[in-house]
Amino acid sequence: MCKLFRLLAVLMLIACPSVIYADSGESTRIVEARQHAFKGKGGYPYRAKSDYVLKELDLKAGDVVVDIGAGDGWWSERMAKCVGADGVIHASEVEQKKVDKMKEKFADSPQVKPYLSPFDGTALPENSCDLAFLSKTYHHLNKDSHVDYLRHLHKVIKPTGRLCVIERHSGIRGSRAKEHGWSPGLLIQQAEEAGWICVRCELVTGTYHFMAIFVQQELFPPEPPRKRSGNQNNQN
Repeated sequence: MCKLFRLLAVLMLIACPSVIYADSGESTRIVEARQHAFKGKGGYPYRAKSDYVLKELDLKAGDVVVDIGAGDGWWSERMAKCVGADGVIHASEVEQKKVDKMKEKFADSPQVKPYLSPFDGTALPENSCDLAFLSKTYHHLNKDSHVDYLRHLHKVIKPTGRLCVIERHSGIRGSRAKEHGWSPGLLIQQAEEAGWICVRCELVTGTYHFMAIFVQQELFPPEPPRKRSGNQNNQN
């Protein structure tokens, strides 16, 4: 009987692979010892799950995004399809060579606007963007400047806008985790100090990277005062 149950369990896992590799909203139960093992390739393994990332971002036509540290424009290209012709992707880079290459790449995509930005900010107006997107950029920010940079983004992002950070999880063993990663706990602490609240923080399964999404603290008004009952003073 036990062998039969084990066989049925294996067949269920084969038939339902999503049970093993859960995405957002799925069960976090560990059903197979290696379900979180690294399965990606290269330095950006989470790109293989771009559909999942873009679904989480839920971009709409007309949205304005700043892609900070856009690199080769890989994410800018995909987000541009989400925001459409009426949207804007500010593809920010600190190296002129990368900016020039992106300008060539997106010559026929006017909604993608590559530009040279300073190290300490985006050079964009206040309340001008719906989303700030940092893909493996946060750990490259100047040392001890992270909170100030997040405060700057708090001004650039619209009151109902969001901040998304993708980084390698520094707590997971790996040769590059400490030098090219970040702690999600430290990120959340720094973001809260800068006026952000984390509404979602998830490991992108099989990539050793996490994605954290933040909104502004001002969206959370104070709780209404509680009515004091006559028996409240006697309660622990």
